[in-house]
Amino acid sequence: MAVHTIQNSRLTVLLKDAGAELCSVKDAAGKEYLFDANPAYWGRSAPVLFPFVGSLKNKEFLYEGKRYPMGQHGFARDMDFSPIRQTQDEIWFRLESDAETLSRYPLPFVLKIGYQLEENAVRVLWEVENPSQHKPLYFSIGAHPAFLCPPEGGGMEGCYLGFDLPGDLRYRLLDGGLAAKEQYVLSLEGGLCRLSPSLFDRDALIAEGKQTGRVWLADREKRPFITVEFDAPLFGVWSPAGKNAPFVCIEPWYGRCDEVDFSGDLDQRAYSNCALPGQIFRADYRILVNQA
Repeated sequence: MAVHTIQNSRLTVLLKDAGAELCSVKDAAGKEYLFDANPAYWGRSAPVLFPFVGSLKNKEFLYEGKRYPMGQHGFARDMDFSPIRQTQDEIWFRLESDAETLSRYPLPFVLKIGYQLEENAVRVLWEVENPSQHKPLYFSIGAHPAFLCPPEGGGMEGCYLGFDLPGDLRYRLLDGGLAAKEQYVLSLEGGLCRLSPSLFDRDALIAEGKQTGRVWLADREKRPFITVEFDAPLFGVWSPAGKNAPFVCIEPWYGRCDEVDFSGDLDQRAYSNCALPGQIFRADYRILVNQA
């Protein structure tokens, strides 16, 4: 498995061909901020979710009258990407549909993932191209970075989760991997929620409706150590239930799992994106280290 390094005076970042996945983010002092994919908790660090985010109803999707089985979060995270260009502080990867992907997801695509360093930030860029001359490309894409909480260790208890919000956060939960109907409220004080592993006892928190574009993790003195900025329509916050894991994921999403009662076609899925023939969908988000 090839691993690539990009760096500047503030950050050193490692990325691998497998899944074009971010696997390390260290500051100038060598402090690590990204979870190391220890399988005792979760065997990944920051997978890219494509062409689906989350789980599908009955683990399948309907397209042009045919049903196709599909696992959680699609398949891109489990495929090898090709690095296509690299400088000292930027790298791009490419994945293109082939006979194997088309047998499982019959829509041609070209997915490019880029990482750019900007002082103390990592900008993650996505480009989804529809190479078809005739058919639209329906897809979801999302991030799933796992940040050590706190980086020094000791567990998340007493740390804080912050949101750029004037009030409380509205969220939904999962029911068997699918979006439940009920909506809940996460009470915030000054935009902050005190963290505890029990917050994730019922899996991920799903925040819809573009409530904010800025979420951060702060230490027990409320000092932010990781901030994620995005323009996505929804996001998730997750840590594995019952494991007291040393990380929290902040996940900008362009798409989500099916609802518990969903029964429609691929083009009817909530938050789905559509690239017309020849079009390129572009999106990005930023990970800021030690800055609110």
